[in-house]
Formats: sequence, C-alpha cells, structure tokens
Amino acid sequence: MIDDRPLDIDTVQTFIRLAELGSFTRTADAMFSTQASVSQKIKRLETRLGRRLFERTPRHVHLTNHGEVFLVSARALMDAHARALAQFSEAVPRLSIGISEHVVGSEFAPLLTALKACEPGVVFDIRIASSADLLQSFDRREFDAVLVRLDFGRADGVVIAAEQYGWFASPEWTPDPAEPLPLVTLAEPCGVRALAATILDEADIRWREAMVGGGIATVAAAVMAGFGVAALAPRMLPAQAVDVGPQLALPVLPELPVVLHARGKGRRLDRWVNALGQIFGPRG
Repeated sequence: MIDDRPLDIDTVQTFIRLAELGSFTRTADAMFSTQASVSQKIKRLETRLGRRLFERTPRHVHLTNHGEVFLVSARALMDAHARALAQFSEAVPRLSIGISEHVVGSEFAPLLTALKACEPGVVFDIRIASSADLLQSFDRREFDAVLVRLDFGRADGVVIAAEQYGWFASPEWTPDPAEPLPLVTLAEPCGVRALAATILDEADIRWREAMVGGGIATVAAAVMAGFGVAALAPRMLPAQAVDVGPQLALPVLPELPVVLHARGKGRRLDRWVNALGQIFGPRG
C-alpha cells in the first residue's frame, strides 16, 4: 500500500542542504540546528521513502543513486513552495545575479542599468566571482542568473557576445628575451588563466607568474604598473594598454563568449538578452 502522507517541508529543506554541504555539522550550523536533529530528520525521510538517500563515512556524506534522483524532485518541491508563499508576501522580490570577473569591465555600470531597466522594483543581490564558481552555484540554485565567460562545454546558456582577447602590457613595459614571459592573472579557478597557460605551454613559450590578482581591477593596475602581460579583453584595461602579442610572436588568443544562464524562459529571458546584447554586441 502506497503511503500518500505529505512530506514535511522542513525535512525536505534539510535534505537539500545536507546534499549541498556534505556534512551534518555544516548543515546543522547553516540551519541553526543540531547534528542530532538533522540526523533524525534524514532518518525519518529515508524511512518515509523506503530508500537510503545518503552514504555516511567518518568525514563525508554523499548521495546514493536514490538520493540523486530524489534531489531533483526535492528542489522542484521547494521552488513550488516558495512560489506559493510569494503570492501572498508583501516583501520586495529579490533577484540574485552572479557576474564573472572577466565580464565586469568598463561596461559594468551600463550593464547594471540595463538589468535594472529589465527588472524594475526588485532588490538586486549581485556577486562577482569566477565563471567556474558561478556556474556551480547556479546549478545549486543559489542564483537566478549568471553572466559568465566561456561555456565549459555546456549547451544551456545563451551567448550574448564574443570578444577577442589579447596579450596586454603597459606601453612602458620592456620584455627581457632571456627571461620567461611574466604573466599577470586572476587567482585560480579562472578559465581564462588556464586557457592562457595552456596556449603558452602548447607553443613551448616559457612563462612565470608575475602577479596574481584578486580581481580584474587589480590585474589591470598591475599591468599598467609594469608587472608583465595579461590575457584580457581590451575593454578591461585603460586605453593606453598595448597588445604585445604580435611584437613578441605570442600565439593568437581566441574569441571568448559572454554567456547568460538564467532560470525560466520566455519574455524575461528575451528582455535580458536584448538589453545585454546592446552593451556587449558592438564589441563582439
């Protein structure tokens, strides 16, 4: 006989958080609860479903195959629950957006203006991080949308534009042919950093780290201060920066896409694509 009792929302939420954090301790801290309470909820849920959802080890907790299957439905249930509550909520709606370091540039202010025009009356929660980190967070449903560089082999985003990258340095910087090429990069994980290193290695060009920055503004400042060369789009740098790739016979860097990943389709996505395309389109 099928048990058709409704699932407890708090228990389902606990299941999702444990699946994301992989630790009873971190889950208890995140939910202002105790490890014993989290463990009891998971045990009741597994008994209710008649399936083992997690494999436990002394240091880690990970989903079983049944847990992976249930996670999809659990997230859909929580999304529906949130929408049901939002219909009667007086709170101002929030929109969480992640933007890659390699998308932020001189167009950042117009980009925010375009997003604000697309979504009037909402509270924006905007965070800057690497494309890899943002995509992982997007998959965990921590963002409503992310604007990233590269596509990492994915086919679920919309390409807004493509920009040609180059090897940029200060006009006062002088290369030393006897030394490895000094590179200025963002910290790992950074897809552009990895791409530049791979291209140089494949061309048998020696290189070294000259400075690792915590943001594009830091990298741009280091380039103009003469630390070395950075693989960037032209708009990331002051107009005085020089593409030294041809001078040093460096391999040509590819065009790299700006990709939008957003929840939902239809008119909202169309508005975003049109607005962002007006900003990045002329550069593509």
